[in-house]
Amino acid sequence: MAAPVVLVVLAALLALATSRLWSYAVVRLAWRPRAMARRFREQGVHGPSYRFLTGSNEDVRRMKAEADGVELDLRDHDYLPRIVPHLVKWKHQYGSPYVYWFGPQPRICIFDYELVKQVLANKYGHFIKNDTHPTILAMIGKGLVLVDGSDWVRHRRVVNPAFAMDKLKMMTGTMVSCAECLIKKWEDQATYSKSREIEVEFSKESQELTADVISCTAFGSSFMEGKEVFHAQKQLQAITVATMLNVQIPGFKYLPTKQNRCKWMLENKLKNTLSRIIQCRVASKESGFGNDLLGVMLEACFTKEQGGKKGEQILSVDEIIDECKTFFFAGHETTSHLLTWTMFLLSVYPEWQERLREEVLRECGKGNPNADMLSKLKEMTMVLLETLRLYSPIIFMLRKPISDMKLGNLNLPKGSAIVIPIPMLHRDKEVWGDRANEFDPMRFENGITKAAKIPHALLGFSIGPRSCIGQNFAMLEAKSVLAMILQKFSFTLSPKYVHAPADLLTLQPKSGLPIILSPLDA
Repeated sequence: MAAPVVLVVLAALLALATSRLWSYAVVRLAWRPRAMARRFREQGVHGPSYRFLTGSNEDVRRMKAEADGVELDLRDHDYLPRIVPHLVKWKHQYGSPYVYWFGPQPRICIFDYELVKQVLANKYGHFIKNDTHPTILAMIGKGLVLVDGSDWVRHRRVVNPAFAMDKLKMMTGTMVSCAECLIKKWEDQATYSKSREIEVEFSKESQELTADVISCTAFGSSFMEGKEVFHAQKQLQAITVATMLNVQIPGFKYLPTKQNRCKWMLENKLKNTLSRIIQCRVASKESGFGNDLLGVMLEACFTKEQGGKKGEQILSVDEIIDECKTFFFAGHETTSHLLTWTMFLLSVYPEWQERLREEVLRECGKGNPNADMLSKLKEMTMVLLETLRLYSPIIFMLRKPISDMKLGNLNLPKGSAIVIPIPMLHRDKEVWGDRANEFDPMRFENGITKAAKIPHALLGFSIGPRSCIGQNFAMLEAKSVLAMILQKFSFTLSPKYVHAPADLLTLQPKSGLPIILSPLDA
């Protein structure tokens, strides 16, 4: 009797699964996208037609592959046809805004700064982060960058003290010390060079340097374990880039494919490494959590005992692990590319390299800089901001409405996503002027709010309540490293360099940035 019962149960489960799969295929992959497309057309919003399951993904993949061989002149900063050829083509073809499809999800690409402000500066949680690619989630965790609502409030309460300016000033010494080790290595290499010049692959060197900095400032004595986190995240990033345009089929992430097994292994390595570091700190909390970023965060995570009751832990251990993933990845990835593109621009525009060197020697002398000295580097700040405008490491911001929502004259249905293409907005000539495609740090002479025709035009660190909490950390680190390089070396691009910016989750030189360094005392 048992066997027939088991067969009946299995048959019922199979029928239920088939029914749900059919419902998913018909409703989500066919009927709903076409209904949404019709709603947008009725509002005058057009775009490429929806294709079953894949949406516009194959068109995007094809256009990006065709554009991949394009090389630019060194002073040509309009790399949009290289990295986002689909957005450039569709804007020209359909106007603004337009809709395209990431699988079955409609994405509305907006180019109006007023609409951008309404989305990013909204204080009521009407526009939340879009669904995250599973490998990105494994890589950076569901930390402050990705959580919303009351969870964001909890996370912000814990993370905010770690990035207070007084804490950051104390970390300047660590940043300088890490940069000093790299510069000493370069000086030693130059000593043994007949020409006294050396060639370095700066993109790789800057990633290693910023990983050292975040390892030391975040985890202190657990520096080597921090480097393990760096290498695991780089491998997860490579998987993300390779699978970014793949349609996420429900349940597929649980199948033991070769790629999924690799992702699970790296995710477990990340979790286990961070868990060891955190548990060690928690176990010794009676003697203090430490003065690094993790220590400050843990201090804020445990509320003080009140009324004789045991202190409440604001975040769980898993949530603390996610925060560590987030600030570790953001702390090295974006800063390293900001440094890389700044070195590129200073190589292409040697007059600005000399201006910054004169400013550094005037304000910092030839010794190691401190936070107060770095705060006086006005022209360096201008150059870094202009680099963020032309070569922002983050290419897109994605949001989605929590329900059917009105945005300007648009009626956005729940389930749609809003795409904010940062490099395209940063080249809007109506906002930035006729020379929007040119490198001109002087536009920031009077600060960010007066650099363009509207005060919120620079989106490199986002705007509004969800703006980047680590922007002061990034700017302080970039200034520390640049100041020390300018004190010791002049530099030019290697003849090997090919100007081909690439979308590798962040904006990076496709084949690295080979730089020729010449010691100033040679």
